[in-house]
Amino acid sequence: MTQTLQGVGVSHGVAIGQVRHMGTAVLEPEARQIPAEDAPREQARARQAVDAVAADLQARGNLAGGEAQAVLEAQALMALDPELMSDVERRITVGSSAERAVYDAFAAYRALLAAAGDYLAGRVADLDDVRNRIVARLMGVPMPGVPDSDKPYVLFARDLAPADTALLDPTLVLGFVTEEGGPTSHSAILARALGVPAVVALPGATRTAEGVLVAVDGSTGSVIVEPTQGTQEALRAEAEQRRAALASSTGPGRTSDGHRVPLLANVGGPADVPAAVEAGAEGVGLFRTEFLFLDDSKKAPSEEAQVEAYRKVLEAFPEGRVVVRVLDAGADKPLEFLTPADEPNPALGVRGLRTLLEHPEVLGSQLRALARAAEGLPVHLEVMAPMVADRQDARAFADACREAGLKAKFGAMVEIPSAALRARSILQEVEFLSLGTNDLAQYTFAADRQVGAVARLQDPWQPALLDLVAMAAEAAKALGKSCGVCGEAAADPVLACVLSGLGVTSLSMGAASIPYVRARLAKVTLAQCERAAAAARATDNASDARAAANQVLSGE
Repeated sequence: MTQTLQGVGVSHGVAIGQVRHMGTAVLEPEARQIPAEDAPREQARARQAVDAVAADLQARGNLAGGEAQAVLEAQALMALDPELMSDVERRITVGSSAERAVYDAFAAYRALLAAAGDYLAGRVADLDDVRNRIVARLMGVPMPGVPDSDKPYVLFARDLAPADTALLDPTLVLGFVTEEGGPTSHSAILARALGVPAVVALPGATRTAEGVLVAVDGSTGSVIVEPTQGTQEALRAEAEQRRAALASSTGPGRTSDGHRVPLLANVGGPADVPAAVEAGAEGVGLFRTEFLFLDDSKKAPSEEAQVEAYRKVLEAFPEGRVVVRVLDAGADKPLEFLTPADEPNPALGVRGLRTLLEHPEVLGSQLRALARAAEGLPVHLEVMAPMVADRQDARAFADACREAGLKAKFGAMVEIPSAALRARSILQEVEFLSLGTNDLAQYTFAADRQVGAVARLQDPWQPALLDLVAMAAEAAKALGKSCGVCGEAAADPVLACVLSGLGVTSLSMGAASIPYVRARLAKVTLAQCERAAAAARATDNASDARAAANQVLSGE
């Protein structure tokens, strides 16, 4: 019997295929005592397994590149955590086998994370994946992960670990559906980068029967179980219409009446550049530089290594605009040489610009490297600081840029509500703003972006979030400065129109979303975008805001 389930659509497209479930069974080794003389051998086995899993995660990251590389390298660092390894060795010393010691040590650390509040609790899925991989290697059983299949299928899972999402084969995995996660979770971001239709935060997803036929609409979040032939044909026809519209839409981003809205790409490093160029990105709106620092958590990369990596990205966009975010360390991106180890809530502690201001030598080295990388290139380099809270932060960053001799525009990210509320003040010190809607939503609603239970509060259609975007955009317009959006909100074609109507001057997103946004903007006028924005802000919840904007933009 046909049944329609509703989750959160996070990656455009339609997938129709049979359900295959992720192999996510928890491997719990037998609890048994080992002789004391076996302890050194078991400790060696544990260290070898940990090193092998970390190396495998690192290798997967190198293959995937870009966004995925940064996520997987963070997981590799999690596997190599010295405190965890010390706990494993201690448990082996008192009689546990290597596999049981790993299982129990990770369980203890997991309990600490789960009890530490929503932000750190969001790292539990990544930790579980690392544990399962180490235990599987020690037990000599297949790694948990994507099922083997020679036929295309739709993947269903409680959640997807970054290591699995990063290397999904789009020719086999038609789309995926998860019970947990949110629109800005790691899996959602990587799905958009892969161009795979995806729905997250779908209650009861794991109870869907293996092998049943489903139709997944990654735009609307609908999952139709046992769709009729007519429904399948209608969905395929709609998908074909979308593809045709994308193929016919080229050139710079603009509305139908000629209002320019530059469409830029979010990149994590040189590996993301080809896809951005192919999608017709007009530049880079968010160059996340963390990827270079995650190679070694114990020390910063050399200035020479940074120059080389930055120049590869800058060279890809001659005459284009490249906006670089300086290192955003802390919270879910800890670095041993920078990040405090004992913060009770890292999301609200020393992260982003706060970290860099405590380590001016790291910030200075990065800014000098950017200045050198841009030498002799016609690129329009802009550099921005993450997690700016007020004018004092903005002034400190601008002073550091000038001290490093950087010939570029200096900007501030708006990720904290205070920055949106006092945007006019911040713009006295910097030349542009860039709204990171993922973190801005997280801090506005006290809702961790990795926790499926609060996904509705991470919805970028929330009217309160639109109000903050409008405040920042209005402040920039009043001062003749620019205000872009580089969060995942820009990847929603309809919301992109609303953001343009709010006064946002550029939109940056994963490369795969650029054609969708370009095509949608080309169908509407700026006046329609402004009316849609006003209609969305006049509502009281995300679903009503989306419906109101759609009604205006469709001319109803």
